[in-house]
Amino acid sequence: MGKVHFFPARVFQAIVAPLGVPLVLLFATPGVNRGQQRPSVAELLQQFESTTVFWRQMEVAKAIVAANDISVLPKLESWLTHEDRHLRGNAAFIYGRLGDPHGFDVIVAILGDHSERPEAQGIPDGRWSLPGQIRADRYYAAHLLGDLKDPRAVPILVPLLKDAEVNYIVPWSLGQIGDRSAVQPLILALRDQNPSMRVLAIYALVELQATEALPSLHQLLGDNERSNFGKLESVAEAARAAIAKLPSETVR
Repeated sequence: MGKVHFFPARVFQAIVAPLGVPLVLLFATPGVNRGQQRPSVAELLQQFESTTVFWRQMEVAKAIVAANDISVLPKLESWLTHEDRHLRGNAAFIYGRLGDPHGFDVIVAILGDHSERPEAQGIPDGRWSLPGQIRADRYYAAHLLGDLKDPRAVPILVPLLKDAEVNYIVPWSLGQIGDRSAVQPLILALRDQNPSMRVLAIYALVELQATEALPSLHQLLGDNERSNFGKLESVAEAARAAIAKLPSETVR
């Protein structure tokens, strides 16, 4: 399987805070059958189709992508219209990472979809409502765009830095995509009224090694408003840590 990435707990908590999803579910995705022989593509496909919990299914999706076998795509086509948008998005992730542009299009469509739908996944505390389901589905789609790492998502995600339903995930996704066209919008996000958004923008700028953000970061050293996740880090504390990291992380 491909390398598993784990992110700082403070970022986990910020990203999932609006949904109330347990932190480990979306980000700490260990390999399928860790410590055992790698399953065949056919076995992975069977696991994907029999797994209906979205975060577990995503583990299998990443294993399918790591196998790099495009012959699975026709067998997953029906999932691209699944009524559960979380499961639909997982299938679209496989399509996108295996080079089929339809996967990207499906995820973007979920992100913009405010239509009626049945009860599905991603709702905190099991208290379902249609607006809550729409919010959860859109939030997960924005997360998937970060997983997909397709630069075409940047101009789609940037306006969502102001969308209260999904904005907490957007800086993370922009950082994961790694396209430097996101740097200036993230610098502007350092002026967001929400201190948590300012902190999340700082994390993303560090991920993008954006030394051009240093003047703006220095201006935040007196900003003692605190984020609402993790250790309740202040904007000033996050800025100070970022200033220390950026020069050493940027290759000249």
